[in-house]
Amino acid sequence: HNDLPWQMRQLFNNELEKMDLNTLEKTHTNIPKIKAGRLSAQFWAAYVPCESQYKDAVMKTVEQIDVVHRLCHLYPNDLMFATSSDDILSAFKQNKTASLIGVEGGHSIDSSLGTLRMFYNLGVRYLTLTHSCNTPWADNWLVDTGKDTSENNGLSDFGKELIREMNRLGMLIDLAHVSEKVMNLVLELSIAPVIFSHSSAYEVCKSKRNVPDDVLKKVALKKGIVMVNFYNDYVTCQKTANLSNVADHFDHIKKVAGHEIIGFGGDYDGVSRVPEGLEDVSKYPDLVAELLRRGWTDTEVKAALGDNLLRVFREVEKVSMLTSCFSITKHCH
Repeated sequence: HNDLPWQMRQLFNNELEKMDLNTLEKTHTNIPKIKAGRLSAQFWAAYVPCESQYKDAVMKTVEQIDVVHRLCHLYPNDLMFATSSDDILSAFKQNKTASLIGVEGGHSIDSSLGTLRMFYNLGVRYLTLTHSCNTPWADNWLVDTGKDTSENNGLSDFGKELIREMNRLGMLIDLAHVSEKVMNLVLELSIAPVIFSHSSAYEVCKSKRNVPDDVLKKVALKKGIVMVNFYNDYVTCQKTANLSNVADHFDHIKKVAGHEIIGFGGDYDGVSRVPEGLEDVSKYPDLVAELLRRGWTDTEVKAALGDNLLRVFREVEKVSMLTSCFSITKHCH
């Protein structure tokens, strides 16, 4: 999960001709850092703030989706637009970074399944059900802190319909930012495995943005994935953190639910504070080295680096194929 598209909006008003991703230094992410970090695939976040809800959220989200398309067009030797698990492997073989899109916040669809479907057609492959605000159909994590009030008792009927539609489309359901009730409801409802695109372990840092142990175990039963967030406030629950603190989250999730549910979440260019030793996307190999130093096997590290996400993605694609097949033809060959 990487918010570079948001930085393009903030720094350049999406006028990409005003910057060069090869030399850009104001961000956690540029092409030399991507190469140094050996970043083979990345979900770029199409994020717009909660303030856009009920206003221009859909338009602004389309503009952020457009930014990802344009970045791939402007830097074709380094970035390859990707919409499938096969595309990720294809980009890997070409030594390019597979560039996928995740829409970060359910307010971006303006409570419209038609908008969700059009986003899918534009290449969006995950939707984070809420950001840090309720939608008319799902409660966000601040409900659990008491800073927000529950409006949907988790998910409304429309919210449940949306989960079914995402399963049918083959869009990954992202539970980062949602309330615990929503986590549990979706884990029951979804036929396909789910993801937490950038969330850490609650027992290590007791922030409600993180995932409690009982939910980690349910994610494992669902064969989903929790991708660890690098934002200091969710790593140590303090302003400062270091690489070792992030590795503690990896260790905890592995201990509670197995290495099969772990991924690298990042959250670069979307946060103001990152751990010492993980200053930008070039530092991913240093975290890998720390996990190996802690006794992680090659298989476990490779699972966390990509095999787990590829497995989840393939299963989501398979569920989509089967549900579409049944709904259209009533039988499958």
